This record gives sequence, C-alpha cells and structure tokens, in this order.
Amino acid sequence: MYRSRITGLGYYVPEQVVTNADLTRHMDTSDEWIQERTGIQERRYGKRHEETPSTMAAEASKIAIERAGIDKNEIDLIVFATLSSDYYFPGGGVLLQRELGISESGCPALDVRNQCSGFVYGLSVADQFIKTGMYKTILLVGSEMHSMGLDFSTRGRAVTVIFGDGAGAAVLQRSEDDARGILTTKLHADGRFAEELAMINPGSHGGYFDEDKEKFGYEEAEYGDTFITQKMLDDGLLFPYMHGQLVFKTAVRKFPEVIHEALKEVGASAKEIKMLVPHQANLRISQFVQKLLRLEDKQIWNNIQKYGNTTAASIPIALTEAWEAGEIEDGDLVCLAAFGSGFTWGSALIRW
Repeated sequence: MYRSRITGLGYYVPEQVVTNADLTRHMDTSDEWIQERTGIQERRYGKRHEETPSTMAAEASKIAIERAGIDKNEIDLIVFATLSSDYYFPGGGVLLQRELGISESGCPALDVRNQCSGFVYGLSVADQFIKTGMYKTILLVGSEMHSMGLDFSTRGRAVTVIFGDGAGAAVLQRSEDDARGILTTKLHADGRFAEELAMINPGSHGGYFDEDKEKFGYEEAEYGDTFITQKMLDDGLLFPYMHGQLVFKTAVRKFPEVIHEALKEVGASAKEIKMLVPHQANLRISQFVQKLLRLEDKQIWNNIQKYGNTTAASIPIALTEAWEAGEIEDGDLVCLAAFGSGFTWGSALIRW
C-alpha cells in the first residue's frame, strides 16, 4: 500500500475583522466576557453575497495547489468539508470544482458533513483512497461562512461570539516513502448527543421529536409546510444551538483520549509531538488538553484569538500558519485533533 503525504497547504480568511467590541453594538456582551470564556479577541466575516464557502475554498486551494507544484487538472478527487455550504444542495465540492475551472476533467467531488471534525474525517477518507491506489492526488478543503447564519441578538450571543469565516486547503499525494506521510487516523462518533450542538432547523425532523415540539418549532401541518414554520421564524429557531457545558466537558475528555489512541498505534508518546494542531473550538479547551498531555507552549498551535472558531476550516488554517511560521519541518511528528457536533471526534498523526 502507498503512503499519503501533504504536499501543499493554503488558507484564506476574509479581509473584514470583527472585534469583540464590534459585537457589543448588536448584543449585550463585552470583550472581557468573550475572552474569559473563549479566548477569542476577533474573527473574520466574509463579504455578504460576494464571498461564499466555495469561493473562499477556491482561494485557499489555489495556494495549496501552487505550493504542491501541480497543475489543477491533476486533481483526481475533491473532498470538501463544511457545515455551511453555499446551497442546501448540491454540496460545496462541485461548486469548488467549478470555481477552480476543472469541471471538464470530471473528477469526483465528495462532501463531508462532520462539522468541527470535518477536516480530520476528510483527511482519513482521502488517505484511504490514496493508500489503496485508487487516486494519486486529492484536494482536501475545509471552508465555512458562519456569519450568514448567526443570531446577532443577546439571545444568540453564547454561540455567535464564537464563530468566524475562513477556509483552509491541503493537497495530498501518493508517496512510496514509508518514513513520511499520514501514519494513522482515528475517528469516533456518539449520536446520542446529536441535538446538543446542532442547527435543527430548517429540516425534515417533523414528528421525530414530538416531546420537543416547542424546542424545535415543529407544528402539525400539511406536507410541504413543516420544513420552515412560522414558529421557527417568530421564535428565532433557525439558528445554531449549543449546550456549552456538555460540549466543554466532553471535549476535554475526548481530545486526549483520541490523541493517545493514535500515539499508541504508532508507538509514540505525547512528548514526541513536535506540533499539536487542535480544532480551534475554545482556547480554554486547548489549554486544558495541553496541560493533560504535558505539552509545552511551543508544541501546540492556537489561533482562535484572531479567527474565532471556523469549524471544518480551523485545522487547515492553523496547520498552514504553523508550517508558514517554520514551526513544522521535515521529519516532525504532527498531530491533528478535533471534537464537535454529532458528537464526532478524531485525530491524525503525520510524519512531515
């Protein structure tokens, strides 16, 4: 079997910087309140109706493709991870293909809907395709535009202050060098907590949650009238929901577990990690995990302070930044880890 290597990285974030102070004009919050709970100081928002997840993904992809030293038409497969696709359907993969101008090649486009864990899940999928010899060159992207779907009132502040927009991309290619590349990926999920971090509406859940009609805005109606109801509009039920305490408590347990699982498989220890790139969910979570793993500050990359949580885009953005800063070099052991909605979580170990 072949080995998968990341040969090109790129990221894109919109120009508009939105500080915590900017958000106080829309909701009852403060810079101190946001930083104390999340570590976030600012985030980026895309240009409304001009920038989209697929256009941002294209910008990040162009950089990754150039750095990989390949022609865009060499791409055999696109794997696109997002929770905020341009359309309800089709997914973002085909839109990215069109943005890059490679539609005529007919390369397949696969969409991954694993939210915060999307890039790690997508990395695992791409790795399997390359290992088995089915594809040689895969473009993996995480891209999000949260700003178009957040509740900018005091009611929604607990979620809204966290998220930002951006995209990150990686080119993966076949390699016969057993000493370098993706060593292992570990993926997990627990659907019992699906509604604890979710955007329930609009959707077709209908009577599945009869006991929670008020919570989810479901109403008795004729076919065609339940996708979006008046109650959903009136009560602000078309926005993300998060049980913050549960998410935090579960994340700080699952992050180190899945990292140790990967380390055990390859026979390595946490102290051998040159760089841990966690999903940028919350700076407090990252700091807690760092402490549990006994990592030094130089062994973990955090950028949530300036970009917020960009879910599927957060790992490739952070990974690209760390590489650009010279903190990741050939031979280094790099660990990626994510936890999020679903609940889903995962890790990857890479010998750079």
